Amino acid sequence: MSSGAPLLEIKGIVAGYGSVEVLHEVSLEVREGEIVTLIGGNGAGKSTTLMCASGVVPLRAGEISFAGERIAQVGGGVRADLLVPRGLVQVPEGRRIFPRMTVLENLMMGAYTRNDPAGVQKDLAHVYELFDILKKRSSQLGGTLSGGEQQMLAIGRAILSKPRLLMMDEPSMGIAPLLVARIFEAVKELNRSGLTILLVEQNARAALRLAHRGYVLETGRITLSDDAQKLLVDPRVLASYLGE
Repeated sequence: MSSGAPLLEIKGIVAGYGSVEVLHEVSLEVREGEIVTLIGGNGAGKSTTLMCASGVVPLRAGEISFAGERIAQVGGGVRADLLVPRGLVQVPEGRRIFPRMTVLENLMMGAYTRNDPAGVQKDLAHVYELFDILKKRSSQLGGTLSGGEQQMLAIGRAILSKPRLLMMDEPSMGIAPLLVARIFEAVKELNRSGLTILLVEQNARAALRLAHRGYVLETGRITLSDDAQKLLVDPRVLASYLGE
C-alpha cells in the first residue's frame, strides 16, 4: 500500500440528476496501490460518485483529479471516452456485457484503445489465469453465461483496458456466494499485482475485509472514513451495515 500522493482525489463534489441533488460535498482519495471501499445503503450516492469520476455525471461543485491532473470541474472536464486510455476504468453496476458477442469478443472490446498487440495478449492470458472459466467459454455468447460469469467477464474486459485505477460498482450483486468469493479473491490478486482499486459494495463486511481503507456514504455525505479494519469494529458501522 502506497503512502504517496493520491491517484484519485475527489474534493467537495456536488452532483445530481435534474432537480435532485444526490451528492453533497463528497470528498475522498485513493492512493496508488490501495483498495479503498465506499459503502452505504441503497440510494446513498455510491454509484453516482463513480459516475462523476468516470466523467458521465457532471459536477455542480467541487473537482476531481486523477494522477495529478484535474479531470472534472464545474462546467467541464475530460470526456468519459478519453479517461479509459489514461487508465481510469470502471466495471459498471449490472456488468453491461455485450450478450450477442462471444466471451473473447467481449474481452477484446476492452482493448479497443490499445495499439500494443503483445501487451494485449499478455493481459488476455492474465485474465484467463484469473478466471479459467472464461478461457473454456471463449467462443460462447456472453449472454449465455451465469450472472457470476458475466461479472468475471466484465472485470476481464476492464483488465484488457490496462487500468491504472479500477473502479468496481457492486461486483457481488445478484451473484451466487461461491462465485462472489472467487471474484473477491481475484480483486485481491489484482491488487497484489499492483492495481489500485476503488470498490463500491453493499456487502460491507466483505468489502471492508478486502480493503485497506473505507468511506461510509449516507444520503450523499461522507459520514465516516478510516482504516478498513477499524471500520469493521466501529459501533456505528456494526449497527448500520453489519447487522450487529
